[in-house]
Amino acid sequence: MKLQQLRYIWEVSRNGLNVSATAQVLNTSQPGISKQIRLLEDELGVEIFARSGKQLSRITAAGESIIQTAGEILRKCENIKRVAHDFSSESSGVLSIATTHTQARYALPSVIKRFISQYPEVSLNMQQGTPQQIAEMAADGTVDFAIATEGFEQFNELIMMPCYRWNRCVIVTRDHPLAEVKKLTLEHLAQYPLVTYVFGFTGRSKLDDAFEKAGLTPRVVFTAADADVIKTYVRLGIGVGIVARMAVDELEDDDLVILDASELFESSVTKIGFRRGTFLRGYMRDFIHRFAPHLTDEQQQKVMECSNQQEIDQLFKDVELPLYWTERTE
Repeated sequence: MKLQQLRYIWEVSRNGLNVSATAQVLNTSQPGISKQIRLLEDELGVEIFARSGKQLSRITAAGESIIQTAGEILRKCENIKRVAHDFSSESSGVLSIATTHTQARYALPSVIKRFISQYPEVSLNMQQGTPQQIAEMAADGTVDFAIATEGFEQFNELIMMPCYRWNRCVIVTRDHPLAEVKKLTLEHLAQYPLVTYVFGFTGRSKLDDAFEKAGLTPRVVFTAADADVIKTYVRLGIGVGIVARMAVDELEDDDLVILDASELFESSVTKIGFRRGTFLRGYMRDFIHRFAPHLTDEQQQKVMECSNQQEIDQLFKDVELPLYWTERTE
């Protein structure tokens, strides 16, 4: 059994069983990959992939377990490289992040700017996706960190640390009736068509919970994953917008009226997650600290020593998380 063979079956599974595409990704030949997979199957005495003619059609039951273990082995090998690299060069390498549009557009730019200035030899890669996709990328090792508000719950292999709290606001055009309301209520919002996030994005579940608890049914007429898109449709008169407060700027969005909704909806918590057992290089730990100052090296070490997410949550039970809008804009 060779490490190369494990990499081949892992990459083939990640590329939709397309051996040709896998060969391009790994910069090798298609026949070479097929041959090595066959040799591995012969050695193990089981089929990893079922075939239809010459094409791989599905992963077998045995193959599922083998590929999962192969992924763990490859990640451990990557950790060994990181340990060695950390001792030989503490300030160069690669950092991969998966996050949502809201985090990428509003929360991360200043952090990344300072980070790149401090670590010019670190190549920083960012991918955007749904919270589910983001968590999956961190869980399978595609990225180092996942940053999001929702979507982590079903991934037990991820370590999740709370970074900051944030609230929502309501946005309307200046001629909208709500622009003159002194104290906004859920009852007010229930009277108008709403424009907000797709379910599963940016704390959307907190919004739905608030209306449900009040016995109200919101009339959501348009949803999007991007706060800038939501603002565009509010300007078109499609409906009343509900977005993260960080996504609205008084100067850039001076054509809109911003109404505080912090008392209407429970605040949400943005978290940073990474796969359990990941070796965090020095610059990776520093990135976490820059994004969430309360996550010091000492605190990160305590988190790594926890055996499950419940213990991690208990560790932060009495920690007062910063509120994004009031503390990050001072």
